[in-house]
Amino acid sequence: MTTDTASLRNSWVASDPRVPDALRDAEITQLRLIYDSSNYVFLADLDHEELGPGLGVYKPERGEQPLHDFPYGTLFEREIAAYEASKLLGWQVIPPTVERDGEHGPGSIQLFIEHDPSEHYFALRERDVLDEQLVRMAAFDLISNNADRKGGHILLADDDQLWGIDNGLCFNSVQKLRTVIWDYSGTELPEPWVEDIRRLRDCVSGADEQSAAFRERLADYELEAFAERCDALISHPVLPEMYPYRCVPWPLI
Repeated sequence: MTTDTASLRNSWVASDPRVPDALRDAEITQLRLIYDSSNYVFLADLDHEELGPGLGVYKPERGEQPLHDFPYGTLFEREIAAYEASKLLGWQVIPPTVERDGEHGPGSIQLFIEHDPSEHYFALRERDVLDEQLVRMAAFDLISNNADRKGGHILLADDDQLWGIDNGLCFNSVQKLRTVIWDYSGTELPEPWVEDIRRLRDCVSGADEQSAAFRERLADYELEAFAERCDALISHPVLPEMYPYRCVPWPLI
């Protein structure tokens, strides 16, 4: 069964601290294939004892297409790592994302964010009130080395919060930043954000218990590369100009 997510409504909200556990524990009552994805992705109808009906996006490991530049079977791990990094930073940029088993085996499940698909990046960048959030997402994508930040991977929720989805192509040890968020090149990051990145870098490099949920999703050499990217942005906290090699995803939306 395929589905169009444009008209879907979700009663669960990302700010509810119960949501991560609910994503793990809720009964999956139905899976609906999201037809326009490169990997097998399902909209999961959920039912939870406390939160009631909700929606998640389930990405099973066995539904991943092999890629030459990412180890097979790790894309769902990177989805979870992106959420854990966002949480450690104290930035709300990635919807709650956890691991769970489902009809098609283990994978990630992420809270479905209600949104209007026509409100992609190229429309959102025209709204000055969203500039700060877009700059923060650009900084997050820089340190996570996001190789696939398409315009349609930035969702505007009803409360004007922006969320970044489809984060499976992150945390490669080789430079692969491909993003549509280049309008803010040259923007200097606020000092509190730099301190957030420094704190994240220190707790990851120090094998802090708090960062274990993030570190366990990546290989040691990927964590080392992540720390180096954090160090580079800390030392020069300015969003870069477009690179002279491939630096945008395709398609753009």
